[in-house]
Amino acid sequence: QLLPIRVLSLTNSSLDPSVIDDNVYKCIFDEDFKYVLLPVSYGIVFVVGLCLNLLSLYLFIFRIKTWNASTTYMFNLAISDTLYVVSLPLLVYYYAMGDNWPFSVGLCKIVRFLFYTNLYCSILFLLCISIHRFLGICFPLKSLQWGHVRYARRVSVIVWVVTVVCQSPVLFFVTTSVKRDTITCHDTSSKDLFGQFVIYSSVMLVLLFCIPFLIIIICYCLMARRLLQPTRGMSRLSRSKKKSVKMIIIVLMVFIVCFLPFHVTRTLYYSFRSWDLSCQTLNAINLAYKLTRPLASTNSCLDPILYFLAGQRFMRFTGSRMPGKPSNEMALGIMPNSHLETSNDTDTLSKDVKS
Repeated sequence: QLLPIRVLSLTNSSLDPSVIDDNVYKCIFDEDFKYVLLPVSYGIVFVVGLCLNLLSLYLFIFRIKTWNASTTYMFNLAISDTLYVVSLPLLVYYYAMGDNWPFSVGLCKIVRFLFYTNLYCSILFLLCISIHRFLGICFPLKSLQWGHVRYARRVSVIVWVVTVVCQSPVLFFVTTSVKRDTITCHDTSSKDLFGQFVIYSSVMLVLLFCIPFLIIIICYCLMARRLLQPTRGMSRLSRSKKKSVKMIIIVLMVFIVCFLPFHVTRTLYYSFRSWDLSCQTLNAINLAYKLTRPLASTNSCLDPILYFLAGQRFMRFTGSRMPGKPSNEMALGIMPNSHLETSNDTDTLSKDVKS
């Protein structure tokens, strides 16, 4: 967090005033843009994300009769997104007031905890969805066992436990500080614990982002290779393959747009604080980091797109029910019907939806 001062000195220093004292704080950046960008972007994410995720939860709970593995993962993803977006009004108020936190220290910890919990819950549930679909396309026989809904429920519990345990140190590190009658809700830690916080963040970066991202890329490359292989079949199968490729692109775009820039700029932001760099370079890194923070939150708005692309019936229930349509439409386009003909856990939401 940087002080909202309209001065840029040309002397070297660290980026965060919580790490240094006033008498050695030499690089001071203009962050007026943050007090417009963050309230507006978080406000948009709150309105759009809350509406889309509440609608998704309604469809999952009241309109889908029988769940499959992908439905289970998507439902948990919607819960994670909803829990996060309901905390955004506090951040909207906080940044609109110029980094002045009027609430308790405990609420500051919870808001930061929800951000990182949602971030890594989203990544891990997207990983689960990707592996599930990878098995359905490339190893359809194995997916009969490992793709069953009872395993998906167990995996979902494991994802929540792992994420909450891994992010629980955030509740310890995050704190507030008072400077010039302004209370700052830091998203890092106090200056005494900052070195430990960087180590902790680096471990989380590898375990909860780099490794899942690598696995997803490998899975989707193998899936795309399988889907793009020339096969004999009806035109409907060709359409399902195109839809599957679109789903692959959507998931990868969520990672590339939302998660990758944030983790890259945050790593640079933490690493370069102690380096002997010019103030212009440090200012550019600080600016990039502040710009990518809202991007990391937009996954709460993009995730519902996956649900609506999951099946024509799911999307149709957002409007009016179209009568006279057959009930065997493929719901999860990422898994063509030809790969699931032998599956007892066929991913077809259309026949699982209540009439």
